[in-house]
Amino acid sequence: MYTFIQVFVIRSFAWLFFGARLYGHQNIPRTGPVIIAANHLAAGETVILPSLIHRRVAFLAKAELFAGDRGPVSKLVAWFLRSVKMVPLDRTGGRDTLAALRHAIDVLHEGGAVAMFPEGTRSPDGRLYKGKTGVARLALATGAPVVPIGLVNTPARRTRIGIRWYWRPEARAGEPLRFDRYLGRAEDREVVRYVTDEIMAAIQSLTGQEYVDVYASGVKHGRITPAEADARVLPRPGHGRSAPAIVDAPPDPPASAGATGDKSP
Repeated sequence: MYTFIQVFVIRSFAWLFFGARLYGHQNIPRTGPVIIAANHLAAGETVILPSLIHRRVAFLAKAELFAGDRGPVSKLVAWFLRSVKMVPLDRTGGRDTLAALRHAIDVLHEGGAVAMFPEGTRSPDGRLYKGKTGVARLALATGAPVVPIGLVNTPARRTRIGIRWYWRPEARAGEPLRFDRYLGRAEDREVVRYVTDEIMAAIQSLTGQEYVDVYASGVKHGRITPAEADARVLPRPGHGRSAPAIVDAPPDPPASAGATGDKSP
């Protein structure tokens, strides 16, 4: 079902009618665990992005997309997500969010691919916003590489006849990022923030977006004013922060006499 929908339905439609393209596909490993992290500009990316990737992807998408209660397009998106067994992500936190992340960890341990939007919601104005830490936690818990993807030209445009349409959307895949030096430190807040910022910086290098160091959800819901957001513009994510120290492994305990082969009484 997944292959049929991805290749013969969605990908064909995206290529032929939208002109969608994936650049840097060689940076996405064909096998083995991988986390795909992308910026988020438009609702249609939830369908377009996985359709362009040449392997099965467990996409963690916001739970609201599975309802299909916002018109014909939302019904199509919900049908696609349910058909290919995408994972609903409850962004309010709590047990549902933890369950989705545990499912993602299981997929990675089995050698699969997982995709997420670290911003957690669509950008309210086309700029890149502060990343949430789920992607970093997955990478630090599993050792899976992270492939940054920059999505460009993905918001739908209204045609002359009033139909909203996607016109030449692009997905640009960067080189895989590895954070093995911090493996196992998924509960270290300094490390998690650093890794998140490095992932977001890699995405920014692919899109050229201006970066705002606040969460997009705060702007969308009015908790942060446009003026406050403008005051938090930085050259790049993590600007001014240093990389966390690398914790050396504890030394091996000294060998006992018996372990060294000393057989003297």
